[in-house]
Amino acid sequence: MVNAIRLITSKRDGLALDREEIVGLIDAYTCGVVPDYQMSAFLMAAYLRGMNETETAALTESMLNSGATMGRQIDSKSRVDKHSTGGVGDKVSLIVAPTAAACGVCVPMITGRGLGHTGGTQDKLSAIPGFRTDLTTADCGSQLDRIGVVITAQTDEIAPADRRMYALRDVTVTVDFIPFIAASIMSKKLAEDIDGLVLDVKAGRGAFMATEDDARQLAKMLVSIGERFGTRTIAWMTRMDVPLGRAVGNWIEVVESVRCLQGDGESDVMEVSIRLAGEMIHLAGCATSAAQGRKMAQCAINSGTALQKFVEIVETQGGDARPLFQPPKMQAAAEVYAPASAQGYVSDIDALVVGLTACQMGVGRRVKEDEVDPMSGIILHKKPGEPVTGGCLLASLYTQHERQVRRFVAAIRNSYSFSASPPPWQPVIMDRLDRSGWLSSRIAS
Repeated sequence: MVNAIRLITSKRDGLALDREEIVGLIDAYTCGVVPDYQMSAFLMAAYLRGMNETETAALTESMLNSGATMGRQIDSKSRVDKHSTGGVGDKVSLIVAPTAAACGVCVPMITGRGLGHTGGTQDKLSAIPGFRTDLTTADCGSQLDRIGVVITAQTDEIAPADRRMYALRDVTVTVDFIPFIAASIMSKKLAEDIDGLVLDVKAGRGAFMATEDDARQLAKMLVSIGERFGTRTIAWMTRMDVPLGRAVGNWIEVVESVRCLQGDGESDVMEVSIRLAGEMIHLAGCATSAAQGRKMAQCAINSGTALQKFVEIVETQGGDARPLFQPPKMQAAAEVYAPASAQGYVSDIDALVVGLTACQMGVGRRVKEDEVDPMSGIILHKKPGEPVTGGCLLASLYTQHERQVRRFVAAIRNSYSFSASPPPWQPVIMDRLDRSGWLSSRIAS
């Protein structure tokens, strides 16, 4: 029997627990032997006292083993997935998954709902009429065998301990603890029975990890856990100070993703998407290098095979693909114009302000019980570096909260900054981490 009081006391006093103690505690909690109030006490003790890599790996292992995995045939193709830590306007998964799959990668992608300002891939896909994200593990395995890619939500069978513990983390204000974040992400990804994982760890105002130091710490822990479990894991750090692309919302991000798959995407979105897809293609053994993988990804978009694969995903999972190519006309609730003093260039857009405003407009959830409006969102007509004049159109807002429109307009206008000359260029790609270390460090040495 697990002595939960002893383990909570040890962690409260700053002691490290061994693998057997962590696994035993999580197993007992999953089986109902340890009650919620004791697990809440453990979560807070760990949050305040910290957890080392061994403890975090054990936590990941116990979450992973608390449920089922997708399973696979012995002779099946290499499975490689991609995960993003979330950011404003981040629709990259909708581009990367079909692109990599079109190049021969088997992609089992478990996605999540949005909570707060960073959005969620599950909500974007649910904006497509009829699209199902409630597939069982058996459904996922069957679809992977048939078309080589599936994009679904976490099932009841996968990592149930993670789901129960996340609910407690939410109410005990321990969500933003890096070991908990890493264990939660990796337990679900490892349950996909993958051979490789490519991570997009975002850093900046609009990211879950607002500081570069926190983003690097999370990336290091994620890569360490993946490699410990025998899964080749690569992390790219990308900048999230400014919204990615021009669309921030669920349906409108789907529409922008289709344009990207048609070869008409925004440069920042495409740079991240091609970079991540290239890594996936290489990890799967479909290319001899990441550079060749990037060329293959670009060819899949140029030839239309990536778009065809996205349509196949939509139709296989019950969705109607026709609106993707003939989107319904949407009437903006309001337009945001530049102030008369704005002359020169857009110098900055605060992604956090845009994300929080979009959430209030109906794009995301402030608490898990909130309903999401799939048609709400923001389209940015001007991005940093683009010229402006007083009174020019900056953004269009789509929302059903008409009484709050004036406040939304003011917030988006205030998120913009202007300058007489173009702002310094900020690369969206920041750094790369694999089992050999950070790319920037290797270049410097």
